[in-house]
Parts: sequence; structure tokens; C-alpha cells
Amino acid sequence: MCSRYWKYNRKSQARFKWLTRRHRVTTHKPARKKGTTRTSKIKQGILQKVSGSAVTGWRLWLFRVICLTVIPAVFVLLVELSLRIVGFGFPSIAIVKYEENDVTYCCDNVKFGWRFFPRNIAQEFDPFIFPADKSDNTYRVFILGASAAQGTPDPAYCFSRILQVMLRNSYPNIIFEVVVTAMPAINSHVAVEIARDCARHEPDLFVVYMGNNEVIGPYGAGTVFAPLSTNLSLIRTGIALRATRLGQLLTSLSESVGGERDVPKVWRGLEMFLDKQVRADDPQLETVYRHFRRNLEDICDIADRAGIKVVLCTVGDNLKDCPPLASLHRLRLSQAEKVKWEGIYRQGVAFESTGDYTEAVKHYLDAAEIDDRYADLQFRLGYCYWAMGEYDKAKYRYVKARELDTIRFRADNRINQTICAVGHDNAGKGVYLVDAVKLFEQDSPHRTTGKELFHEHVHLNFKGNYILAKAIFDQMEKIFPQWVQDRKAPERSALSEAQCAECLAYNDWAEYNTVYKVVNYYIKKPPFTNQLYHDQKLQKLERELKTLQDRLTHEVLAGAADQYRQLIEKEPSDVWLRWRYAELLSVWLKNEAAAAHQCRLTLKILPHSYKPHLTLALSLLRLGHLNEAIDHLLKATQIKPTCADAYHCLGLTYQAQGQIDKAIRCYSAAVRHQPNNTEAYKNMAELLSKQGKVAKAIQTYRKGLSTLPHELDLHYNLAILLEKQGNKDEAIKELSTVLQIDPNHIEARNVMRAILTERK
Repeated sequence: MCSRYWKYNRKSQARFKWLTRRHRVTTHKPARKKGTTRTSKIKQGILQKVSGSAVTGWRLWLFRVICLTVIPAVFVLLVELSLRIVGFGFPSIAIVKYEENDVTYCCDNVKFGWRFFPRNIAQEFDPFIFPADKSDNTYRVFILGASAAQGTPDPAYCFSRILQVMLRNSYPNIIFEVVVTAMPAINSHVAVEIARDCARHEPDLFVVYMGNNEVIGPYGAGTVFAPLSTNLSLIRTGIALRATRLGQLLTSLSESVGGERDVPKVWRGLEMFLDKQVRADDPQLETVYRHFRRNLEDICDIADRAGIKVVLCTVGDNLKDCPPLASLHRLRLSQAEKVKWEGIYRQGVAFESTGDYTEAVKHYLDAAEIDDRYADLQFRLGYCYWAMGEYDKAKYRYVKARELDTIRFRADNRINQTICAVGHDNAGKGVYLVDAVKLFEQDSPHRTTGKELFHEHVHLNFKGNYILAKAIFDQMEKIFPQWVQDRKAPERSALSEAQCAECLAYNDWAEYNTVYKVVNYYIKKPPFTNQLYHDQKLQKLERELKTLQDRLTHEVLAGAADQYRQLIEKEPSDVWLRWRYAELLSVWLKNEAAAAHQCRLTLKILPHSYKPHLTLALSLLRLGHLNEAIDHLLKATQIKPTCADAYHCLGLTYQAQGQIDKAIRCYSAAVRHQPNNTEAYKNMAELLSKQGKVAKAIQTYRKGLSTLPHELDLHYNLAILLEKQGNKDEAIKELSTVLQIDPNHIEARNVMRAILTERK
């Protein structure tokens, strides 16, 4: 009976299972309880198998937190490590290590700027190198700032170089390492990262001269780079992400799909910011000021934690001889008010042009009653008051013109007030304030800064740099540790401006080169071409330049060469002396072999940098040593993969050797990294045309014109190629464009006439 019962029971169980399966298929599923999704059931099952019992309560929430945080973090970490292992990305710190003859050095990272700028236009430090192991007899100083701190237009004569000369003279038994970690177009957002990296290398002092680029630099209100955010933590998170290999990968992917279309691909200097005007009452400026203060305070905190002293400097600018770069009328100015304002303003300009400054001022003040926010109006008032001898009124108007300038390249009152406030608030943390603005005013006519100290808007001339260096030197002497003070040479006083100029070879030739750069790299280009009184200023500077050039007789140049040789004997490791000496030998004295020798010696001092390789290669090319030049050019591209000049020179060299395919590849790389390189487009298209690849040649010309739409040679060469291909209509179109740009282009006119005659 038992066996029959067991058999029957087995059949019943099987029948029951079959009915249950059928019921599940043919009926609706019961509603799940809240919180019992299929995913949660799987998680519950996993946890139950692991623990042997169902997990609920805080253990379940802990598991969920781990799934949402720890697991993604581990995944990101693995991706980051994988990218580093395969060699993707670049080192993101400002200072990197370099090994030479079993000695470790610290040097500039040419790729540091890639974190903040597109690679093609990324700014960089001037090359520097110093021993990783700091000796007991060394006092190390880092200079933080932007182009004014770097020494634009010529870093060979910046205030840090003058400061170093002063220090060596007064303390000959101490090694002073003054390292310039400044670069153009950056602001305090970048400087904080640089300061953090510098603090790892045993500095004794930070010198901060910064504030001009807070609006136009990365994350500023008027920038063309990384956009402004009101949340500083968000900005810093983005900066930190770009320091990782994963962040660099995401940035590269974004750029490849056009995610940063508004970011410039060609460096056009200050002209890039013409469309980024910011009014003085723009609410975004408050964010800029707040970020600037926080960044300055963080630099002071970084220094305090590392036991580093800080010298904060207020930032000067050209008030009297630098009209506003752009002006905008006040908001909500009606059209009728604007017409009335312009009529009164034009009358004032007419009186000013005849020298009737009293009447001009009356009209300008009447115009100000309607709209006093127009920066040019305030500057004209200052100009007239100055001509009338009312200097206090003039200075007031000049300051107001700077404050209202809508292309904000100059530090305004709030920036300098912030520097002073941070200096005073952190005085107990080893922070000291140098009021450079006050010192500049004391050395300026009627306490109004101008061309006496500044080249254009913010960049100091030699006298201005000397005043700043002397002020920093005086402050340093007050805060030096006892071991430095004990080693001062008692018989030596601080060097004069003339003595510093002698030590740095700032001679007639150097002055000519400096003024030449100011005129051709700044004054002749926008936005300076938009300034009031631009033509008069340019004519005056060109006359000054001609006078300086006339002074450069063969005897004067030979004397400059002797001066360089003597100074190099005293300071053989001074790369700026060797660089300028090589330039003098090559360009002016036509002694290319001697110039190449100086470049070789410079390369021994800066073996990590691409610049000595590039300058040496140029000398070797002029000497006809093509193979050796190629070696150095290739080395330059290895160190700096975006060095368009090196690729262009390689293209020229390969072309001279008849290696056409290599030349084309190098020209292609040159225009990829420098899309406005006209010569590279022309050379590449000509080579392609000779190879019979006419379609590619035409495509090359069109690609160049997409970046350089007003480049005559590209239009003309394209027209000739199209005409040879029988494409007469397109050729005529290109020739018409040439004649629109230059109606006196004889070759284009002749080709156009020939095509039209042939058609008839």
C-alpha cells in the first residue's frame, strides 16, 4: 500500500507542477510589491547566496551605495591606469623631471598649457631648468603671473632677470635661482595650479605679479577659451579632470566631433577678443573678482602650508598713452539720445583737432550728460585736460576710461584693491605687499603712468621693469632668513638701472629689437588699430624705430657682440645672453657658423627644450647642413608634437632634397597645427600639382582659404590651377576676389583679360 501511495503521490505532484506552469503562462502576472523590481530581486538573490539569508535594512543600502560609488570609481581608476600604461596623454604638471648624466633636473613642461588651451594655440613657459636637489647655499624664487611677468615683448629683459642681477651683485656667495613660471594669456585659475606644482620643489619665495588677464583668461567673463562659471568648485573640478588621462581622452573626443567649435584654432593675439567685450557694470565681473580673490588666497595658503613666503604685487598699466581698446554706449540708450550724443561728440572732436581744448571739454561734458559710459569719451576728456595743464582732472578721466574699456586687458581698480586686501589679510602668513602701482605713479609725470614705463597697454619697458625689480629686491632684503642676511657683501649697494642694463646687454641693438616687436606685433594689429590717435602714435613709433636703426652702425653692432662675449664669460649658463648673441651674429653680423656654435651651447644648457633644437636647425639650414638640421627638427617635433615651425622647416628641407612625399607630409602637419600658415599651403599644393594630384592641390588651396579668406596668393594660385584645368568660370571667380582685395594686382588682371579674350 505504501508503494502505491508513493506512486500516486508522485503523479499528483507532477500534475500539480504542470498545471502551475500552464497557469503562469495563460494568466496575468500578479503585481509586484513596491520596491521589488526584477533588478532588486536579482540583487537580493546575490546577497542571499553570499550571506546565506536575505539582506535588508542598512546592509541593503550599503550594497546599493557600493554599486553606485565604489564600483564606478574602481572602473574609472582601471581606465586611467590602462591609459597611462599604454602611454596615452601627457603629463599635466607645470614642472617635470629630466635626467642628464645621472643628474636629475626640474624643467618646464611644454605641454602644461594643453590643460587650458587648444593644443594648436596653447601658451607655454619660457624654458627653465634647475637641479632637483636643492643645495644648502641656494635661495629659490618662483615668479607667478602672465605675459607682463614673463617679460613680453622680450623676456631677456624682464623684471625677474633684473632682480636676479641685483641679488647676485649684493649676495655673491649665494646661489639665487629665479624661476619664471609665467606664461601669456593665463590668469589666477591657472596660476593656482602652477603654484601647487612649484610648492613641491622647495621654494623659498613666491613673487606674484598678476591681474591683467582675469577677465579674458581661461574661465573669465570675456574669454575665448574655457567659459566662465559662477561655481569655482565646478571650474576646479574641470581643471582637475583635464589633468587625468581619462579627462584628456574625453577632451580629445569632444574636439574630434566638433564639441568646441567656438574655441579658436589659430592664435591671433589680442585680436581674438574683439567680439568678447564686457561692460564695466556687467554682473559677471563680480564673479571674476570673487574668483580672483579666492585664487589669490589659495596661493597664499599653499605657500603657508609649505613654509614659503609670498610677495604680492599690485599691477600697473598705461593710463595716459593707451586709449581704450573698445567702447560701448550705456544700456537702454534710445536712438534719439544716441543721435544727439554723436552730434555733440563730433563737435567736441572738431574743436579738439583745432587745439581749442576748452570748447572741446564743454562739448564732451555735454555728451557725458547723455551717456558717460563711453570709454573713448572719457579718454578724450583726459587728453584735453592734460593739454590744458589740469593734470588731476586728466588722471581722473584716464582712470575712468580704463575702467570703462570693454576689452578688459588691464587690471582695473577692483583687481588691485583685491590684491591689497589679500596682502593685508594674510600678512600673518608670511605674505608681503609691494604696491607697484604707487611706485609707478611716483616715477611718472604728474603721477599718471604712461609711455615712460609701458610699451603699450600693460607690458613694462626696461625702466618699468627696473622699478618693479628694485621694489621686490628691497622687500626681499627685509624678509631674508638670517643665513642669507649674514652673507651680504657690505661694500655693494643696489645696482642702478644703467648698471642692470649693462649686465643684461640691454644696448642700442636690444632696444631696437624691442621697439620693433612692439610696433609690428602689437601697435600695427587689432585691437590697437582701433584706438584713438592710433595714426599719430604709430608715426611717432616708426620715427623712433628709424632713429634707433640708424644708430646701428657696424661699429655699434661689433661693440654689442663684444659686450655679449664678455658677459657670457662671466655667466656661461645664461641662455638669454647666448640666444640674443646668436641672433645678433646670424641676422646682423652674418656670421652663421658662430651663431650655430652659440645655439649648440644653449642646447647643452636646455637639453629638454625644443627651442634650442629649432634655433640650431635654422642656423644649420642656412649653412647648408641639411641632414643635421633634419635630426634637430625631428627632435623638436618629438619634444613638442604641435611645433608647426619645425614641421614647416622639415618640409622645406625634404623638398630641397627631392623627398617630395616626406615634404608633403610635413607641410600637412604644419597646417594642421598652424592653420594660418600660408607658405605651407602654397608649397604643399605646388608639390601635389607637380605629382599630377591636381584635385588634391585644389582641395589644399580651398582648405587654406577657409582659414585665410583674404590671402591673395592662395586665391591667385588657385585661379591659375583652375584655369589650367579648363575650369574658366571658377578661375574668373577667384581672380575677381583677388582684384577686390587688391585692385592693383597686375598678374591677376592680365590672366583675367586673357581668359575673357579667349572666350570672345
